[in-house]
Amino acid sequence: MGDDGGADAATEVFVAHRNLLFTVAYELLGSAADAEDVLQETWLRWAGVDLSTVRDQRAYLVRIAARQALARLRVVGRRKESYVGPWLPEPLLTAPDVADDVELADSLSMAMLLVLETLTPTERAVFVLRDVFDLAYDEIAAAVDKNPAAVRQIAHRARAHVAARRPRGTVSSAETRAALAAFQRAIETGDLRILFDILAPDVVAMSDGGGVKQSMQRPTVGADKVARLWATGLNRLGAAMSAEPAQVNGYPGLIVRVDGELDGVVAVRVEDGLVTGLYYVRNPDKLSRVERETAVSR
Repeated sequence: MGDDGGADAATEVFVAHRNLLFTVAYELLGSAADAEDVLQETWLRWAGVDLSTVRDQRAYLVRIAARQALARLRVVGRRKESYVGPWLPEPLLTAPDVADDVELADSLSMAMLLVLETLTPTERAVFVLRDVFDLAYDEIAAAVDKNPAAVRQIAHRARAHVAARRPRGTVSSAETRAALAAFQRAIETGDLRILFDILAPDVVAMSDGGGVKQSMQRPTVGADKVARLWATGLNRLGAAMSAEPAQVNGYPGLIVRVDGELDGVVAVRVEDGLVTGLYYVRNPDKLSRVERETAVSR
């Protein structure tokens, strides 16, 4: 009877923190599928814990999830080395209210996840756990097998690395929505002048087909090249291509369909009202999370 009560309590606590744990794992991995696997591994370890010994259940669970995600991150890194074409994070359809938490939305954005990709696994874990989820240094130290002093140094280094690469200032959802509305008009009308007007001169475009769908084999840089690339696609598909607004990774995005079938997801990075990053995820294995909302939280 007592054992059943303990199991029920463990389940209740885990379910209460599930969205948080998924978000931690996703931000460390950039993959919802891998994050779900981490949740399973976290539950198996949590189910064996004596709850009476746990002082802070949230921190303890996040620590378990982070350890599992960090181990998987090293494996995923090797998997990406053999990935066909550019790799982009798996997009999530998120609830509109996620945008109300500016820090959470920023940490989930495609642009930020790509910045996190440039960190080492340990730097990424430390940055995410400290700056996004506000975990104490001693808890992070236990998650990454470092002492607290080393974790502070890693956090400082990772913070400086991210600050040098993230968008300047806070990007408003309204700016992003305006840029995407212009992008949607360009798709619907075929008028590429609209598109050219919203692209920054040094815009970088990437697409991810995973070797299954056609995509750019390397990033394309420059407004003229990016506009011409999209013009080629629009001229080929014409009226068969359509786009609809959606909330993707905490920010406005577009879901693109061809002949009514899901083709991909467009996310953008906007600075000073212009698109500086354009990301098109076409890999079918990465599109299952854009047909229904994924719950995320801090």
